[in-house]
Amino acid sequence: MSNKEDILKKYRSNIHERYEMPDLSDITPITYKEPLSQFIEMSKNVGGNIIEVKENQDINALVKELYPDAKEIASNLSEITIATRNPDTIENAQALNGTDVGIIRGMFGVAENGCIWIPQQMKEKAVCFISENIVILLRKSQIVNNMHEAYKQIAFDSKYDGYGTFISGPSKTADIAQVLVMGAQAARSVTILLMPD
Repeated sequence: MSNKEDILKKYRSNIHERYEMPDLSDITPITYKEPLSQFIEMSKNVGGNIIEVKENQDINALVKELYPDAKEIASNLSEITIATRNPDTIENAQALNGTDVGIIRGMFGVAENGCIWIPQQMKEKAVCFISENIVILLRKSQIVNNMHEAYKQIAFDSKYDGYGTFISGPSKTADIAQVLVMGAQAARSVTILLMPD
């Protein structure tokens, strides 16, 4: 078996034409006339469910209505009073196994692709991935146009060692027979509650 340098040498010997790296300084990222509308459309396109929360609407009642059969609800958000598990006080991540609904807060959404930035705001971040269904609270005013703007806004809380993730709709895969399957490895559904400002 060839070592790494032998393999790379063979690749290099077969390069017939070289291209310089493009100048990335003149790229103009996409922007939208109405970023919120674009975000809603893209979120739906990637399988997300969007609900615009009305002023003074009871979020706990709304979650109960959306997931009437949910027995285990995980959240550390102060406004969520129906939580049966708190990812800050459980012994370990395994204790979140069997979570029907995980309720988390998004910092901002991205109109370009429907992603939401979720920094780690709880001791056990597994709630973002082990829950059967994810509910993300996101303020309507916190939508950026594109990933260029998104990366400029990313900030970490040193309390949790600088972890964060983008979530865009439910888990999905299409690597088996090129058939798109939703909810294959993580959340089966993602509901975004657009909160009033």
